[in-house]
Amino acid sequence: MSDQLRPRSNGSQNLKTVARHGRLKKSNAAVTVAKFLAGSLAVVLVSGFSVGAIAAYDVAASVQPSVHLANETNGPVPSIGAIDGGVNMLIVGSDSRVGQDAAFGPEDSTGDLNDVTMLLHISEDHSNASVISFPRDMFVSIPSCPDPEGGSFSAMSSQKINTTLTYGGLACTVLTVEKLTGLSIPFAAEVQFSGVMAMSSAVGGVPVCVASRIEDEYTGTFLDPGEHMLAGYDALQFLRTRHGVGDGGDLTRINNQQLFMSSLVRTIKSADTLSDPAKVYALAKAVTGNMRLSDSLNSVTTLASIAVALKDIDLDQVVFAQVPTGSTAGGVKAVQPSFDNLFEAVAADQPLALSGTTGRGTVADPNAPVEAAPAPAATTDPIATDVPAATDAPVATEAPGVVLSESVTGQTAGDYTCTRGRTLENQ
Repeated sequence: MSDQLRPRSNGSQNLKTVARHGRLKKSNAAVTVAKFLAGSLAVVLVSGFSVGAIAAYDVAASVQPSVHLANETNGPVPSIGAIDGGVNMLIVGSDSRVGQDAAFGPEDSTGDLNDVTMLLHISEDHSNASVISFPRDMFVSIPSCPDPEGGSFSAMSSQKINTTLTYGGLACTVLTVEKLTGLSIPFAAEVQFSGVMAMSSAVGGVPVCVASRIEDEYTGTFLDPGEHMLAGYDALQFLRTRHGVGDGGDLTRINNQQLFMSSLVRTIKSADTLSDPAKVYALAKAVTGNMRLSDSLNSVTTLASIAVALKDIDLDQVVFAQVPTGSTAGGVKAVQPSFDNLFEAVAADQPLALSGTTGRGTVADPNAPVEAAPAPAATTDPIATDVPAATDAPVATEAPGVVLSESVTGQTAGDYTCTRGRTLENQ
């Protein structure tokens, strides 16, 4: 295996700067949201609007050219309704400035790094879902990837995961995560800055809670403690901020992203969104017009079928988790056996239960809604309760799923958290 990133065989691609992170190169953390929307977005599509309206020419015509995955086979497009079985979908956020607003810098100011890499898993019975984040600086083994221009790229034994998009495109990132996790991933999507801005605006903004002041000169994000409704550019910069949250590192930035996505899911599933045809339509167009989808996903109908599978999952059963990692020279690496245990649970389609914290980038929201206490149980005849059961069989209890290691940080969509901000004087 070669341990150096190579240019393409025709010499057309310079990868010298692939693994560098300069002060002007901000990661598109926000793109993360965009793709979870491809699933949740369609939730909206199917719940509050007619399929005919979703597939209107103006929406269908905005679908971008698709990407063929290495192990992909084209099957029939599903009919509207929940997709059969489970779903594994890779969500990749591109840091490329190509085709983006000039405010993000010249088109050649960065490479095409996947600074956000997330796996969406929906269980076979559609009772739970998880969104698992991989840190951009995590060292992984990259398999041989197909070159879109013909031939293939050499495998590499240890490179950061965020170089895979530059090295071989979306298909290479999918192959890498499949090798890393042992899972088959038939669906994938790549999103850029504009996609996140469009989707956060489409829902009318996403409420976020700030526990302590955020100050970040790199993204221009300055937020006082309290709740803020963020949309468009402001939402994007909130998701991109690293210096202004937690300890200023990528791991606490992921905590902040999970806070945003949890709030986004709650917003999408709210009556205010589902009952508003204009928002539903805007979401549909934002998804189809602002991301590159795999061949298997490049259909409004397919997006909608995945959405239906997500539609009725309880917020507490939507788990956002960050893979367990430990420090190594120049980045982070997977911590075993916690890492393998996580994906064995996903492969076995088990519900995931978090036992760790939400991470150093967030804290519990002290003003979170409080659920009403359940009604007291009806009183029973005390004589009857003294009668032993007429069977020795164990009492059946509902399986709790797999309790993950404390090294796996995260939260559910039902958890309300606030960003732990970081001021300039602490940077």
